[in-house]
Amino acid sequence: MQKTALVTGASSGIGDATVKRLIEDGWQVFAAARRLDRMEPLRRLGATLVHLDLTDDASIVAAVEAVRAAAGRLDLLVNNAGYGSYGALEDVPMDEARRQIEVNLVGLARLCQLATPLMRAQRSGTIVNVTSIGGKAGEPFGAWYHATKFAVEGLSDCLRMELRPFGIRVVIIEPGAIRTEWQGIAEQSLVERSGKSDYAPWALKHAALLGSVEGSSLASPPEVVANTIARAAAARRPRIRYATGGGAPVFLFLVRWLPDRWLDALMWRMSQSGRIG
Repeated sequence: MQKTALVTGASSGIGDATVKRLIEDGWQVFAAARRLDRMEPLRRLGATLVHLDLTDDASIVAAVEAVRAAAGRLDLLVNNAGYGSYGALEDVPMDEARRQIEVNLVGLARLCQLATPLMRAQRSGTIVNVTSIGGKAGEPFGAWYHATKFAVEGLSDCLRMELRPFGIRVVIIEPGAIRTEWQGIAEQSLVERSGKSDYAPWALKHAALLGSVEGSSLASPPEVVANTIARAAAARRPRIRYATGGGAPVFLFLVRWLPDRWLDALMWRMSQSGRIG
C-alpha cells in the first residue's frame, strides 16, 4: 500500500524540497499552502495540491478532509509552514504577535489534532514538526518567533508521549541556517517595525545579519532538511530530534553547554556583526 503524506508550507523552501523528495521515495504526497499557483510544478511531479491557510480553521479542517477523502489514510504529517515575525517586542503590534502564534503554533497544533484520529485508526503514523535551532535559544528582535518555536518543542514533547500507545511517532526537526525565503521575510519585518524606532541602531545591524544568510557559506540548501525529514519518516525507530543543516549541531552543542550569560554575549556579538559565517 502506498503511504500518504501531507506537507505544509509546500510552496517554497523546505516544504517544496520535502514534497519532491517524498515523491521520489514513492509517497503519495498532498502539498499544502496558501499559494496554489506556486505549487504547480509539484502537481506536475505528481503531488495533489491542497489550499491551506493556517489562520483559518475551516481551511485547516478542509485540508485534512481532502486527504481523508482522497486517500483514506495519513501516514506522515510534516508541519513545516511558518514564518519569522521580527521586531523589538515594544515595536510589534499585538495583532501581528497573535498572527505569528496562530500560524507557527496554533495552526500546527490544530493539524496534529485533526490528523491524530486518522493515524490512531491505523495504529501507525508519524508527525514531523519543523522547529528551528531558534526553539532552543533566543536572539534579539525575534521574541515572538522564538516564543512559537520554543512552544512547538514543548508541544511535541508532550504529544510524543500521549500518542505512543497508538503507535504514532512525533519527530522534531531543528534546522540551522537554510537558504529560503524565510530570511528575507524576517529581515523585512524587522526593518519595517524597528528600523526607525529607538532600537534602530541595533535592529538594522541584526536585519543585515538575517539578510546575509542567502550568501553565507554556512547556510545549507533546503534539500538538506528535506533529506533529513525523509530519513526520519522512513526510519523504523526515528530519533526524537534531528539537528540539521546550517551549523545546527554545533550551535545546539554550544546552547547546551555554555552558561546563559556567555550565550547571550555570543548571540549579541553575532547580531551586531551584521553577517553570518
